[in-house]
Amino acid sequence: MMTRLPRSFFQRPAPEVAPDLLGKLLVHQTELGLRVGRIVEVEAYLGRDDQAAHSSKGVTARTRVMFGEAGHAYVYLIYGMHHCMNVVTGPEGSGSAVLLRALEPVQGLQENTRGPGRLARAMGIDKRHYGTDLCAVNSPLFLADDGDRPERILTSPRIGVHYAGEWAHQPFRYYVADSKWVSPLPRVSTWQSVPR
Repeated sequence: MMTRLPRSFFQRPAPEVAPDLLGKLLVHQTELGLRVGRIVEVEAYLGRDDQAAHSSKGVTARTRVMFGEAGHAYVYLIYGMHHCMNVVTGPEGSGSAVLLRALEPVQGLQENTRGPGRLARAMGIDKRHYGTDLCAVNSPLFLADDGDRPERILTSPRIGVHYAGEWAHQPFRYYVADSKWVSPLPRVSTWQSVPR
């Protein structure tokens, strides 16, 4: 049995929410049926001060939802062809979010789910889902807990943020140890245990 994650789960700093999302389920009821994936890789983005975050440039048409209520979807397009899904975290105005990077397929997923663009495509997520309230009772797109907990979580710097100065080296990428569904592994990682 799975339970939708409440808004309080997301009303915490991104580096706290991110590792707690590992093992949780991303669920989307589409016209073609239910799609479910277990989250195995994420990245935390901390808001205005984080030079790797879109919100570092302040409130724009693109980042508006990041400065709103926690538990909403921030979906954007990269390279003009790939959608990426983030979950807004922290207090309103913080501009923080967690990027969903990879899923372990659970139900209804036939495509590759490694990497944020492939994840969104496989789950049927695009810019129509920008601003979706993932905590709304009737939302067809939501995150849920079925009791699964990864034994170990590894951390590393985030991928593709070399332009972000000292922020490029912060260990804000979190992933499930030994999962075959994560993106290519970085050269250097550290591990932390997950409380049970």
